[in-house]
Amino acid sequence: MISVPSSATETLDRRDWIAGLEKGLALLESFSEAHPRLNATQAAQRGGLTRTAARRYLLTLAHLGYLGTDGKLFWLTPRVLRLGQSYLDSARLPRIVQPFLQRVTAGTMEVAYLSVLDGDDIVYIARNGPSRSMNTGYVLGGRVQAQITAAGLLLLAQRTTEQREQWLAQRTLQTYTPHTITDKEQLRTALVHIRAQEWALSEQQLELNYRGIAVPLRDRNGDAIAALSVTMPMGHEPAADAVARVLPVLRETAQAMRNLI
Repeated sequence: MISVPSSATETLDRRDWIAGLEKGLALLESFSEAHPRLNATQAAQRGGLTRTAARRYLLTLAHLGYLGTDGKLFWLTPRVLRLGQSYLDSARLPRIVQPFLQRVTAGTMEVAYLSVLDGDDIVYIARNGPSRSMNTGYVLGGRVQAQITAAGLLLLAQRTTEQREQWLAQRTLQTYTPHTITDKEQLRTALVHIRAQEWALSEQQLELNYRGIAVPLRDRNGDAIAALSVTMPMGHEPAADAVARVLPVLRETAQAMRNLI
């Protein structure tokens, strides 16, 4: 079923809850790279519904244009992208950060990103700088598992100890490169260290020869609502030199943004 933030369900009166909307969104989220096409039975299993109910929702979504179908299998259509684009167009944060991302790019000559944590993933909601030929591109709206990015490590570290332990207990850490951290004790130690120093460095976790550096973007209340980060080829620059060159720019920019959010 669709993952609903606990804070949302705790503050919403039961009589205001629309179960049908939840189920429809659950079916949309049941499609993935590994499951691009589903029949009603498969969608029911992934969405937590009966086959009969899943079929009705699938047919309705197909009628609305969010799904395509050949009568047996269903798949997402480009219309689904309207939902994500509506966020990028209407949300205040992606719109106000562009001048600050330009400042980071100008000060570091690297690609700058703003990202937020959504479930297990980092979602990139703003960027500035030239595109680079990475096998896994960081594009607007792109999602990457949190623990393999500097931004994701940074935001995971902002959680309480109890929340981090719960997250670790529920996850299987996937390998992307020979350097990817898959040992939970090693990751636990890294998160504690990142929380204490207030910045994160990630090297070759998702892509060989690439590193990322991230700092928290905090609001007026001091809550970390996003991560400000850069990615760069490692080249021949040692990590310590990269941090010394980039971290001050990221910190100064994040501090300048704090009064605006």
